Amino acid sequence: MKAILKNYRQSPRKVRLIADLVRGKKVTKALDMLTFVNKRAALPFTKLIESAVANAKSQGADTNALIVKSVAVNKGTVLKRFMPRARGSASRINKRNSHIMVELGTK
Repeated sequence: MKAILKNYRQSPRKVRLIADLVRGKKVTKALDMLTFVNKRAALPFTKLIESAVANAKSQGADTNALIVKSVAVNKGTVLKRFMPRARGSASRINKRNSHIMVELGTK
């Protein structure tokens, strides 16, 4: 009972803050917590957990007993951009992406 989000346009370091918040919690409690979190990654995490719950439901699992078993936030592709600087030089700006994987299980 997994759900995967690839190439989410936010750095993994910021997304891991939300991942640490929901890891090990019951699904209903995790979704309630995410509604009140004031971070940009909270909405994609909510949708991802709901998708994993739908996957579990299609496999015939009891949705009330589900917990967030594991959450992995890995580094995705990095878009490299350049910012003009003084004296004709340039500095690099890395626009990072994340791969998020949520796995649900029962106690």
